[in-house]
Amino acid sequence: MEYIAQRSWHALSWEEVAKIFETDLEKGLTDAQVKERHKLFGKNILPKEKFPSRFQVFLGQLKSPLILILIGAGVITLFLQDYTDSIVIWGAVALNSFLGYFQEYRATKALAELKKALKVHSIVVRNGNSKEIPQEEIVPGDIVLLKAGDKIPADGRIIQAWDMKAQEAVLTGEWLASEKTNAVVEREVPLGDKENMVFMGSIVEEGEGKVVATGTGQHTELGKIAVLLKEIKGSETPYQFRLNKFAKLIGYLFGIIAFLIFLEGLLAGKPFNEIFTLAVAIAVASVPEGLPVAITAVLAIGMSRMLKRKGLIRNLASTETLGSTSVIATDKTLTLTEGRMEMDEIFSLDPKDGRRTLTIAALANDAFVENPDAVFQEWIVRGKPTDKALLIAAMEAGISKTGMQKEFPLLERISFESSTQYQASIHQTPQGVTAFISGSPEKLLSMAALKDKMVVEEKLKELTEKGLRVLALGEKVLPFKTFPKSDHVALELHDIEFVGLIALKDPLRKGVKEAIAKAAEAGIETIIVTGDHARTAAAVAKEIGIDGDPSSTIEGRELEKLSDQDLDSMLSTLKVYARVEPKHKLRIVEAWQRRGQIIAMTGDGVNDAPALKKADIGIALGSGTEVAKETGDLVLLGDSFSIIPLAIEEGRIIVDNIRKIITYMLTGSFTEIILISASILFGLPLPITASQILWVNFVEDGLPGIALTFEKGEKDVMKRRPEGKHIQLLPLPMKTIIFLVGISTDLILLGLFLYLLK
Repeated sequence: MEYIAQRSWHALSWEEVAKIFETDLEKGLTDAQVKERHKLFGKNILPKEKFPSRFQVFLGQLKSPLILILIGAGVITLFLQDYTDSIVIWGAVALNSFLGYFQEYRATKALAELKKALKVHSIVVRNGNSKEIPQEEIVPGDIVLLKAGDKIPADGRIIQAWDMKAQEAVLTGEWLASEKTNAVVEREVPLGDKENMVFMGSIVEEGEGKVVATGTGQHTELGKIAVLLKEIKGSETPYQFRLNKFAKLIGYLFGIIAFLIFLEGLLAGKPFNEIFTLAVAIAVASVPEGLPVAITAVLAIGMSRMLKRKGLIRNLASTETLGSTSVIATDKTLTLTEGRMEMDEIFSLDPKDGRRTLTIAALANDAFVENPDAVFQEWIVRGKPTDKALLIAAMEAGISKTGMQKEFPLLERISFESSTQYQASIHQTPQGVTAFISGSPEKLLSMAALKDKMVVEEKLKELTEKGLRVLALGEKVLPFKTFPKSDHVALELHDIEFVGLIALKDPLRKGVKEAIAKAAEAGIETIIVTGDHARTAAAVAKEIGIDGDPSSTIEGRELEKLSDQDLDSMLSTLKVYARVEPKHKLRIVEAWQRRGQIIAMTGDGVNDAPALKKADIGIALGSGTEVAKETGDLVLLGDSFSIIPLAIEEGRIIVDNIRKIITYMLTGSFTEIILISASILFGLPLPITASQILWVNFVEDGLPGIALTFEKGEKDVMKRRPEGKHIQLLPLPMKTIIFLVGISTDLILLGLFLYLLK
């Protein structure tokens, strides 16, 4: 069987696909074939992943180098039977670990949510009979029967489609349903344009279909995403990178200092136990025991503040990483736009025909008001997105569909079909039996008797180039005294009167343009990564202030042809990525990361999950799939892009506060080391004991350090350029402060100690 090798099912006729799978199109598979394929391909389920236990999450808190240094100090003090110091050190370790654990514990259930969402039953044809089976029992070659409302159980090639539309947002991110056909599609097309295919996890929105299953389990498009999720390892955050580097520096530096003092003491002939205790005192002094707790508190407070701004941060480290973000890769639908249709422009050859155009739009329409007795502002409109937008536009103009139908009684409706490309509503009017028609502009223009066709075509071109969805409206008085059958009506729908065009768009979310501008002011670049068409994505880009010119726009299939080197060289010019698939989103994230940039990726669908996991910051919409939310680091509870700059601002404040705390605490540690070292050098008694050092580090430094966690941001916090991953945690000015304050404090303390010693 060619199943594994053959992937371009959409480029084959359905007869060829059935032949490859040895499927009888009338009788389906036999029991013997099903049994054989279960052995060959396994069950139609997604890959399993073992999730971390609570204990593993807790152990993860102990991996920080700062905590490891504390653990080392705790072990040494236990060995020396210095129980007071040991209790204080181990208390600091426990407090930090529990703080981190309770803030971070979120089971990563992306794959579990995928599996839960797919527990459905389906109708298949086997042995010449239709039967209902669990979706996990479906095998490649099965004939599956689909109807409106069904969740599609496997990938499949359509054999027959009866006015079928499928909602594929789970994979493409686009909420408009895709019309389905059984015709062959060219080989090199994006997933969203494979109109003769259905995909696991999608939903049949309208019509019915008969398909042959071509992919099950991990061989489906959804399965590929599940495999990607399992394989992708989250990258180290800038905070983790810099803090780990800083902790190692402290460990190595003060470890060497302690060893040199120990060696100096031995060479000077001092007792081993005494000099070892001194070296341990130096090591203990070098570690600001309150620092891990203070840093954890800063991150936790940042998480709490972001929650008030409708941003849920799922792990502590991500709070700081947001402040380092240099690139935002945002989806279009539901993130930048509202995910609904509304009228943007109306055009008619006669300016007086605007109201007439809206009247036809209301009548040739399947949408309806669910609660007409309520006040206008509370009306609930049901129907297809396009029909709803047209009806709402008519109602806002004061046109009542119910009132029009009372005046012009409804005789018949002709539903929209992909083959006809229009829908019509037949009414009794004073002029006679009249058809009001709505459909694709190309179709209605071909049906119309129109002298000014070029004018309309020019306007149509202008509207489509803006990325708008355009519908044409027309009418015709039919040559019938009494109403005939609808198939006779269809024969008469020629030489119709063209009335006008209505352009629809998915409106921008409130505050998006301002948020993009705020991000740009902070040195953050925003790019659009969407499954929608290039023209639509480019139009939205221009509207929000992003370059949407053709030279700045690329489609997924063009991206596939580029090598990594070519893509890297084009990154600075590419602003809009259209018709992209999950694998393309991953490449885009990886390309920016290769340039050393910190990239945040937004998304709401299952298709976004791999890129969300790979990105330095994954940002999921609160209304998105559970898979996206469990994979993301930040969840936008209000679904608004404008939350992202606020989160970045909070992240920058956190970075500043961490630096203030480290500077404050290291100043104390540096002071203690110099004080003890000077005492040893001049042959003086130890001015402070190890217990006193711990008290200073953990209590006297720790409590004021906690106060610094509540510091408000500087005025210029969102006017600075983003910091790269390799920027030092402590810049030179802060190191200078530590040195100068430490030395001056030591001179005062040493002088006071000598005075009291006399």
